[in-house]
Amino acid sequence: MDSKIVQVSYFAIFREQRGVAQESCSTESATLAEFYEELKARHGFSMAQKSLRVAKNAEFCSWDADFAAGDEIAFIPPVAGG
Repeated sequence: MDSKIVQVSYFAIFREQRGVAQESCSTESATLAEFYEELKARHGFSMAQKSLRVAKNAEFCSWDADFAAGDEIAFIPPVAGG
């Protein structure tokens, strides 16, 4: 597999846990689900994948979607109302 570099945006709890709003990441993951699990292990994220939405290039997509170098990825936790 070839490594690719993508941009990751972090919101809410992810921004708190990671300490940054955005970063570039190198990965060999084939799907967004694999990529999230890789980041979860690397950074100690506490949220389960099933609780999240994922977006690629500012559009919600499925966890089994593939992605390419240069894509912008965001993992979006549930939003609390108030």
